[in-house]
This record gives sequence, C-alpha cells and structure tokens, in this order.
Amino acid sequence: MTSTWFRRFTTAAGDGPRLVCFPHAGGSATAFKDLAHTLPANFDVVSVQYPGRQDRYGETPFTALTPLIEAVAAELTRELAADPGRPYALFGHSMGALVAFETALLLARGELPGPQRLFLSGRGGPETDSAPYHLFGDAEVLDDVRRLGGTDQAMLDDPDLLELVLPALRADYRALGTYSWHGGEPLTAPVTALTGDSDPMTTVEDVRTWRAYTTGDFDVKVFSGGHFYLFDHLDGVAAAVTEGLLTQAAVS
Repeated sequence: MTSTWFRRFTTAAGDGPRLVCFPHAGGSATAFKDLAHTLPANFDVVSVQYPGRQDRYGETPFTALTPLIEAVAAELTRELAADPGRPYALFGHSMGALVAFETALLLARGELPGPQRLFLSGRGGPETDSAPYHLFGDAEVLDDVRRLGGTDQAMLDDPDLLELVLPALRADYRALGTYSWHGGEPLTAPVTALTGDSDPMTTVEDVRTWRAYTTGDFDVKVFSGGHFYLFDHLDGVAAAVTEGLLTQAAVS
C-alpha cells in the first residue's frame, strides 16, 4: 500500500489474510508494530495512520468521527480493489474499534466483499460510552490518558513532547465526544470482542454488547490487565486473531 493512510512493519511472505488495524485515541500506526511481528509471517498486517501524528503531524487531525471514517473507507476501498481476491479483516482498539466498526458498515455498502471478521477491542458497542469527551480541557484529557495507561508517562510530563501529542489527543477526544450511533442494519461479518478484565473504561459486559451489532458469529476474549492489556498479551491476542481468521476461512 502506498497511501499515506497506511503503514506496514512486516513483509507478508505469502497469501495470508490482510489485517487492517485502527489505533486508539491519540495513537498512531506504530501501536500495532509489535502485533504485526507476532502474527503469522504470511499475514499482511496494515496499520492505519490518522492525520496529525508522526509523519502526518503537519496535517490537521479530524475532530469528528464521520469524516474520518469516510476518508479511511475511501482509501481502503481503493487499496483493496487492487487485490480483490485477498480476504481481509479489521482490528480496532478503543476509539479504533468504533472506527473499524463504522468503516466495515461503509465497506458493506460498496461493491467489494466485506471483511472476513472484525476484532473489536477495549470498548463496548457504539451506545455504551456517552462521556462528554468533547468538553474535556487539556488537563482532563491528560488525566484520562494517565488513568487508562498505555502511553509513556514521561512523555506526558515533557512539555516539548506534550506539545507534539496534544493536538491529536484533543481532536480525538472531541471526535469521540460528538459521536452518536444513528442505528442501521447490523453487520453480517463475524465479530470477536476483546478486553482486559480490569479495564477502567470498559467492562466485560460492555464488550458483550457488540453481539447486537452483527448477525454473524460472535466471540469474546478476556485477558488479564487494563485498557491496554494487548501490549502485555501479544501472543494471546495474535492467537485469537489467527484462530478467528482461520476458523472463518474454514467455514467459507
């Protein structure tokens, strides 16, 4: 993929499925670098790079989810059309779970086949979190980021580094706070929901609510840990993804 929206950290050594990964609020494509190296070598792991971070720092970040989702879906459609025979799946963590879910809904309306499976991590269905994130000031955003963990805390205490990450964080929190689910037909793709058992933002019951948003098979994977449990369970998360994709491939 040559689009500015996507990054690869491995070279797929075969014709395995493509896994498109969507980062959390304030996150970048590199959040999935270690997972890409842990998954089977024939998987084509692609990470989404939202505007306003890392090599896209000079671009204005989106402050609403709908235009972000539309932009990602349009870019992804063009890239998938170049290799239409390769099955693909979507993996989203936290805010990325919402973006992946809504992107899958948009893709389902197009001419290309839909995703083989969705892996939705670290949050419940689109109606489970109504916190007024768009009203948070910088201090509240940073307090929330510290509460959830997953970000190098030293970075949050360094004024120069903080200046680099705050614009994207502000934009993502505003996008989350102004998002609302408008209803619609459920997905037909199977869904695996993943969570940490001590996540301060999302309960196991919350992630089970994804069941209502698909007519396909549904599974829940619970790991020990908090909101960013996946960084401590790379082998387990990779196994869950591999199991989900290989099981679905056998059914197909």
